[in-house]
Amino acid sequence: MAMFPSPADVEAGTPATRDRAIDVIRIVSLLGVVVGHTVMATSTLRDDVFIWSNLLTASPVFQALTWVFQIMPLFFFAGVAACVDSWRPGSSWGNWLLRRCTRLYRPVFYYLGFWAVALSALRFVLPEHVYRPIAGVSIQLLWFLGAYVLVLAAVPVLARITTTARLAGAVFGTYAVVAVVDAVRIHVDGWAALGYLNLLVWLVPGMLAVAYRRALLTAPAAVKLAAGMLAVNLALLVLGPYEVSLVGIDTQQLKNMTPPSLLLAGHAIMMCALAIAAAPTISRWARRPRVWWLAAIGNSGAMTLYLWHMPALLMMHLAFAYLGHPRFDPTAPGFVVLSVLQVLIMAGVIALLFVTLRPLETDPLPLWDGGYVEGPGWRSAAVGALLCLAGAATLASVGWGLKDAGLLCVAVMLAALVAARAFSRSCAETPDDARPGRAPAAV
Repeated sequence: MAMFPSPADVEAGTPATRDRAIDVIRIVSLLGVVVGHTVMATSTLRDDVFIWSNLLTASPVFQALTWVFQIMPLFFFAGVAACVDSWRPGSSWGNWLLRRCTRLYRPVFYYLGFWAVALSALRFVLPEHVYRPIAGVSIQLLWFLGAYVLVLAAVPVLARITTTARLAGAVFGTYAVVAVVDAVRIHVDGWAALGYLNLLVWLVPGMLAVAYRRALLTAPAAVKLAAGMLAVNLALLVLGPYEVSLVGIDTQQLKNMTPPSLLLAGHAIMMCALAIAAAPTISRWARRPRVWWLAAIGNSGAMTLYLWHMPALLMMHLAFAYLGHPRFDPTAPGFVVLSVLQVLIMAGVIALLFVTLRPLETDPLPLWDGGYVEGPGWRSAAVGALLCLAGAATLASVGWGLKDAGLLCVAVMLAALVAARAFSRSCAETPDDARPGRAPAAV
């Protein structure tokens, strides 16, 4: 506990204008992802083949619960809500995006370094069909980072939502585009790849985040919007080709996550509308010193929690499988006891990783931190475009992980990040009064 500031110190250092609800939504959502992965992940070894699966494949009940626990839209909502007010029209888009990507990608360099070393060692001690699934899952979580960078790149456009009419046009216009894309990719042979245009779905939480910051949607209106989208989604589920699970599983014929579907678009609208409606209550709750302390400390290492729980989860499952106690069949004797044990192990390991690795996220990284782009112009556009390329390559890499074409995608991502930093200037090259202000903690 001595490694962190006290609740009183955190409270004293929090500006009166801080939107605490956004921080609470972010950290609660993130912890929900960590707990969800821990509870749902299953694995086993069969004839030197590592089978990585989850309970969604075995239980329609769990698939239905994804309508409550698929909370990824809230990450995008909270992220845009936290930073949209920092954008100023006419300022440097490349600099604005670089400041956020500096914080976001800082722990990713360490994370990739860890996997480079770990997989190099594991390649010589594990059978091929144990090694390859682990390499494939290793960077799966980075899909969120790639999509999030692309959403952040669009914030200057999203910030133009200043009226309720613009909000409705943006949200339902995007929803209509997704509906058309789904209709084409589902019913016309050879057009399945068009579905990736539905990555536009992740802009919808950003639109509603802008609406939240500008009070364009009242709490009663938000509740009505959420109820309406729930009704539409239920109708789509009954009448359309969509499947229940909002988390991708191998048994799905039409996945809702990869690429995003119309069902997921409706879910994103519903979840963000409920967040807007609940924000005043959450904000009052966050006024409690202990609650705010936990939220602030957790958010200071949000990427640490998000990234590092996956290698811990993989290594734990691999160890249990080799020890002859795989957690795979929910009907097997002792499955519940094994599940509780793994949750407890993960809680301890994640707490240790958070305390140990959080400085990798918060401390500046030499040669990466400190870049800026002065004013708009070609340099700003180049830096912004390179960061978008890095985000797209990050998103694409998760299809393979750290193997096959995924290695090329990661190489493109790293090259684009290095080039973006090279195009920027170092703060040391300019007088103090011309240096950009410190990037906000909430990126």
